[in-house]
Amino acid sequence: MMKPQAGVGRTSLTPYWGVELTGWGYYIERTWQNVHDPLHATALVVENETDIIAIVSVDLMVISDEFTKNVRERVTTATGIPAENILVCCTHTHNAPSTGGLLGVGEVDLFYEEWAARQTATAVIEAWQSREPASFAVATTQVSNLTFNRTRENGPVDPTLTALQIDREGGTPLSVLIGFQAHPTVSTVLRPRSVSRDVPGEICDLIEHALPGCQAMYLQGACGDVNFHRFYSTEDRCTEPAQAVAAAALKALQNRLPLDPSLIRAGSQQVQIPTRRWTQKEIDADRVEAEMRLRDHDISGWRETIGRVMTNRPDEMVSRHGGDEWKAVAAMCRFNLEWTDQILHDLNIREESVESEIQALQIGDFGIVSNSTEFFTTLALKVREDVSLPHLMLACYANGRIGYLPDAHDVQQKSYAAYQSPKYCNQFPFTEESGLVMVDEMTKLINSLLLP
Repeated sequence: MMKPQAGVGRTSLTPYWGVELTGWGYYIERTWQNVHDPLHATALVVENETDIIAIVSVDLMVISDEFTKNVRERVTTATGIPAENILVCCTHTHNAPSTGGLLGVGEVDLFYEEWAARQTATAVIEAWQSREPASFAVATTQVSNLTFNRTRENGPVDPTLTALQIDREGGTPLSVLIGFQAHPTVSTVLRPRSVSRDVPGEICDLIEHALPGCQAMYLQGACGDVNFHRFYSTEDRCTEPAQAVAAAALKALQNRLPLDPSLIRAGSQQVQIPTRRWTQKEIDADRVEAEMRLRDHDISGWRETIGRVMTNRPDEMVSRHGGDEWKAVAAMCRFNLEWTDQILHDLNIREESVESEIQALQIGDFGIVSNSTEFFTTLALKVREDVSLPHLMLACYANGRIGYLPDAHDVQQKSYAAYQSPKYCNQFPFTEESGLVMVDEMTKLINSLLLP
């Protein structure tokens, strides 16, 4: 009888000179100037007599369906691991490039995309090649007072931290997998033109320092509406979030519970999430304002119109354009012309739903359920409530990208996440029902793995 096995692998994703970092403003040409800390693709492969799964976490902001397909095809060809058993997710650091592109917030380098996919596949293949007998244990704890809900005052956050530890046959740590929820933009505020893994990378570094010989990796949770507190974005306090999360994980793992590795399962499926068609009135409003402001060099009242819709913090958009208010306004107007050109191409014939992959993995009493969105907290908490597993990670930004998935409250408010995100993703906006459809599909999928 084959003993349960695990293997780890890691490759570099640090971009070469000239590649833009993604996010943080429209058309700011954020090419990197220095490497604060290198980017990685970090992989874990777990296998028993009957099943095998692979998890790879990449230090990128978002990834595309095509990137995921590329990685999976290369891994499956080299190892035989079924594509649907391979989870590809990103930490969502804003000090890294993306694959697949987001309109206006970072030019895609096609050569880098292809290279990054090969590097990511290589990390998984290295993990598969290095498999060795292993044991598995898990711990779940709560980490409070680090984060806040950025879309509503005193809104919900998910303080759940789950940690999976895999030990070699001799008892030394081989891998630790951390799952937590918070937008990693601490480094972005401090060092907007530095390559960095941000807080997720710092957490992994701290765990690896505490557990020599271990390779740590981070799965980003449902942080669509949650950030680390803004007061951490200072030179004096920027290390505090990672220190708190790593310390909580290490403390919890001291009382970790063993997992039954005879039970390894995976499931994946495509789901249809409802959207609604943009109205001609909405498109015309954005286009007419953009044309007027560009024609008249007009910056009057922009914070209450395009500024309110296109960014959470209008004044920060000005600072990201070097303090030039007109440059910031012109960039937003340029975006509105380009997105309306894009959406008008098939406005009346595009289907009013978006297809996306969800995936679930299980090792004993531990599970991961994933989607490709910037998931909102109320929705994540509903998944936790409806899934009958004692130890659950949510992996968002996984296997593709369909933008923010807000709850009904934000859809009603026409917030940045609900109303602007679909534009740079070239999608129709989600409806009040969209989030609950995703919750229902995710819950059914992972609960189906738990059936005898």
